[in-house]
Formats: sequence, C-alpha cells, structure tokens
Amino acid sequence: MAIREFLRGTVDWSRLEAVALAVAERNDRDSVRVEFLDADNWLSTPMVVDDEWFVKIVTPQNSTVHALFTAGRNLGAFTSGTEGFFDHVGTPLQLAEHELEAAKRMRAIGLNVPRPVDAFEVDGLGVLVLEYLPEFRTFDDLDDDSVREHAPELFALLATMHENDVAHGDLRGENVLVQDGELYVIDATTVREDGFAGARAYDLACALAELAPRIGARDTVAAATGPYAVADVLAAREFLDFVALRPDHDFEATALKGEIEKAAT
Repeated sequence: MAIREFLRGTVDWSRLEAVALAVAERNDRDSVRVEFLDADNWLSTPMVVDDEWFVKIVTPQNSTVHALFTAGRNLGAFTSGTEGFFDHVGTPLQLAEHELEAAKRMRAIGLNVPRPVDAFEVDGLGVLVLEYLPEFRTFDDLDDDSVREHAPELFALLATMHENDVAHGDLRGENVLVQDGELYVIDATTVREDGFAGARAYDLACALAELAPRIGARDTVAAATGPYAVADVLAAREFLDFVALRPDHDFEATALKGEIEKAAT
C-alpha cells in the first residue's frame, strides 16, 4: 500500500453512505448522487454531491496526520529562525469547522472562494460542504504563459489576505483554482494569531517557490514587488530553504534568493 493511502486511510462504504444521506437530509432532498474524486489529498476523502457540492470527509486518522504535519512544519519554521506558527485544532469536526470559517472570512474580504455551505459531524467524521466548481483547473494545470498572465493576480490575492490579517499556511498550485479566468483559493490551514508575521512571510515564500520554476526567478520577484514591499520579500527569503524541503515545491532556492537580493539593492 502506498504511504499516502496508508496515511490518509479509507472510509467504509457504510460511513460514506451515512454522510451522503446526511447531506441530503440537511438540504431537504430525498436522495443525492455521489461521485468520488481521485484526489491526491492527505487530510480528507473528497466527493461531489449532485454536481453542486464539494464534500470533504475528515477522519480521526486525518486529524492525527494533520497533527503530525503541524509538528513537522513548526520544526521547519524553527530552522528558519522563527517560532512555529502552525496550529492543530483537534477533532475531525473542528478541522471541518475551521476550514468553513476560513472560507467565510476570505469571501468576506472579497476573495474568490468556493461558497462555504456547511460543516457537521456524522459518526465521528467531520464533514465540510462547499460549492463545487465544475470547470476549474488547478494552477498546476496551467501552461507557463497562463501562469505568467496570472502571476500578478496571485500576489495581489495573497496581499489582500495579508492586509486583512488572514494567512493561508499551505499555498501551492493544487490550492489555487482557475475558473472563468479568475483565481480561487482553497484549503487554508490553521495558523496561530500570534504567529501571523511568520505565516505571512511563509505564504509569500511559497508563492515565490510556486512561480519561479514556471516564469523564472526574475519575473517572479518582479511580480511580487508590485503588491509587496521589498522588505516583505526579503522576509520571505528566510523561509525559502524550508519551503524547498517540501515535496510539493521544486525550485532553485539559490537563484530565487539572488533575484531577491538584486531587488533589494
């Protein structure tokens, strides 16, 4: 069994059926049609209900893995010279409720986010219900020309979050969606309020790491220094070695650091 499947675990059909029935009942429907997604997700089992709702099912095992990830990320933050700022909220229900509230908060400040619908518990499982975007592509799916076109928008989106004291904590290509030419952000993780400054710099470092392999380090830094001050980009520089250790980011940290230093002189 692949380690990802081992860590994510599986949910018995009877429990999945109970979740589907609960979604139907909470939305005054006699029945619903369910489609399971082959999504590469460590922290939930995703499904689509009636082509209308995106449903994430969070198990106790997912919650345990989230706690392990949180500890590892905080250790990485320490190696970057700052106190850890990631937080683990606890139970499967609390994880679902946190993501629902994060989506509400991001929509309230004007960001494109799938509409938050509901969060509830079924048989010890946390259930999150969001609007389903049927025609989306992830940022990873875009060609390099499209990435270049959207780069200023991505940094502007991130800056809007940070100006409103919201941090994402897990910014990567899979968590930025494109539909009808607009960017949507999903899957914000839990960040402690007292660690916001570090989380802000980490978010920006992740965005730099995501774009640099696609459009080049120089153009990436130029796009970032539109909505961000050079001092902010310098703060992000301190997290690049940490971000480079993540398997979902593949970039030349040395080249990116060099372009940041050029922008600062």
